[in-house]
Parts: sequence; structure tokens; C-alpha cells
Amino acid sequence: MIDPFDVTLEDGDLMGEVELTTNLIVAASESDGPLSRDEIDRLLGVVPIPRQR
Repeated sequence: MIDPFDVTLEDGDLMGEVELTTNLIVAASESDGPLSRDEIDRLLGVVPIPRQR
């Protein structure tokens, strides 16, 4: 028998956002000063786009 009240309360996208935010908070709390843009990008997994010449 299927239980209509047995639902998954996990949202994969939300969990990913929580993890990224947590990583930023931990890094900021361990830093002696503001995080650089490069440090933030690294923590968030941002890959820079090469500039076109």
C-alpha cells in the first residue's frame, strides 16, 4: 500500500545552496580579513571565462 503522506522533504538545489553558503561562512570566520574575489570564486566553484582578444 502506498502511503500518500510519505514524501521526501529534501530539495537537492536547496541543499547545494546551503553547502555553498556554509563554506563561505566558515571561510570568512577563519579569515583574518575580507575574502578576496578570487577566494570567493574558488569556494563557489566559479570558473573564470578567458578574455577574448
